[in-house]
Amino acid sequence: MDASPPPPSSPYQPRRYPRLGWILLASVCLGMVVSGISPKDRFTWGLEVFPVWIGLALILATRRRFPLTRLLLVWLTLHAFVLMIGGHYTYAEVPAGAWFQHQMGWARNPYDRLGHLMQGFVPALLAREVLLRTSPLRPGKWLAFLCVCIPLAFSAFYEILEWQTAVWTGEAAESFLGTQGDVWDTQWDMALAGLGACAAIVCLSRIHNAQLQGA
Repeated sequence: MDASPPPPSSPYQPRRYPRLGWILLASVCLGMVVSGISPKDRFTWGLEVFPVWIGLALILATRRRFPLTRLLLVWLTLHAFVLMIGGHYTYAEVPAGAWFQHQMGWARNPYDRLGHLMQGFVPALLAREVLLRTSPLRPGKWLAFLCVCIPLAFSAFYEILEWQTAVWTGEAAESFLGTQGDVWDTQWDMALAGLGACAAIVCLSRIHNAQLQGA
């Protein structure tokens, strides 16, 4: 009996850029070292940068059989730096955010808002890349819908994780929560993640498609 024919290969095969990958990896490792030097709160730093370690491990483990596009690698690196800076200072005390807070007369440091925008923006690109390369989905409304839903689900999961961390550790997790006295902080966080996901799909889908096809 003849063997079944192999499934058709994905039309999305990004080019490999090993030099860029190693440069980005080195920059993240250096950033991690600097971020870990005398952080504001060591416990908070560990919680905030833990996702960076997980991401690095996964990217290195899959780099040969599932190389990522340049676009996604760069945005993952930027997201890592947002997390490392927030971990070093705590989100409520990042100097750049404090400067904007003073200049604009805002009631809170806005750096946390940037973090949650990125929490939607970058996972949306990641979800898009994985779905296009491993599922029958192709660019269109359903792909865009799912690429917004996935970061929103992740954002909700992260809010639950923050809540449980606060319950387990008490006051030690106050900086990790970063509510800064805003009773609507959780809702803001999820809304900004959704906005970031939408922005990524609207602004970067075309260039993402080109890089997925080897451009």
